[in-house]
Amino acid sequence: MTPSDDRSAQRGGLNRPEVLWEAYAIRYARHERSARECHAYAVPDPHEAMPLDFYVWLLRAPDGREILVDTGYDPETAERRGRPLARRVDAALAAIGSDAARIQDVVISHLHWDHVGSLAQLPAARFHIQERELHFATGRHMCSRAIRMPFECEHVVAMIRALYADRVAVHTGEAEIAPGVTLHRVGGHSDGLQVVRVMTARGPVVIASDAMHFYANAERENPFPIIFDLGEMVAGWRITRALAGGVESAVIPGHDPIVLKRFPNLPGHEGEVAMLHLPPLF
Repeated sequence: MTPSDDRSAQRGGLNRPEVLWEAYAIRYARHERSARECHAYAVPDPHEAMPLDFYVWLLRAPDGREILVDTGYDPETAERRGRPLARRVDAALAAIGSDAARIQDVVISHLHWDHVGSLAQLPAARFHIQERELHFATGRHMCSRAIRMPFECEHVVAMIRALYADRVAVHTGEAEIAPGVTLHRVGGHSDGLQVVRVMTARGPVVIASDAMHFYANAERENPFPIIFDLGEMVAGWRITRALAGGVESAVIPGHDPIVLKRFPNLPGHEGEVAMLHLPPLF
């Protein structure tokens, strides 16, 4: 276990040359839903189609170093929860030239089933997680079925096993894990939810994960209905935009299909992989 604190990003990188990363949103599954199911409050058209896309995000440095953000879910959970996979996450990574078995750093935004289900596909990885998320997923709130619903016991146990195997870096608040890549706890959707800020050629890009499922959640101030702390969720929308320098298109929501339309797609992977380090198309 490697603790960090809120000053770690300030200490690192001050005298290093700037590293500009490529950032990719990689879709591996989709679930059809309506707008009513994707908002906590009433919407104008509750029957409007609003499918959930499931992504992992790959960051790639000029020297070839890679950082994965989240691991997606596994075939067993897909079957149990009725969320079919289009492809395994390791296969999705392989399709763009990344070997899941060799990735050494993986950021876990939070411990919900669809973000941490494929740890076994990343045998060389060190997992970066917020201490509050570990406490949350193993503490008193898990006595409530309503709160533990998005968690899978076996996924949490797998993370604890990785912790005891010295494969987990535990962070408290803000941390720099590589030049140009910082973590920031926002909470809200889950108590220890963190977002990732990565420097790219077009400026900072913020992988918001489930700080907002859809652009519409923040735009309408109508959150996705899985909420632990509503106040922190609303604050998180503002934090992510501030981290992105106020540029709306630089904040990447966790499940919005629009991401694959808003950004250029990787050639040969149209409709499946968006290049977030390039300027948006609209």
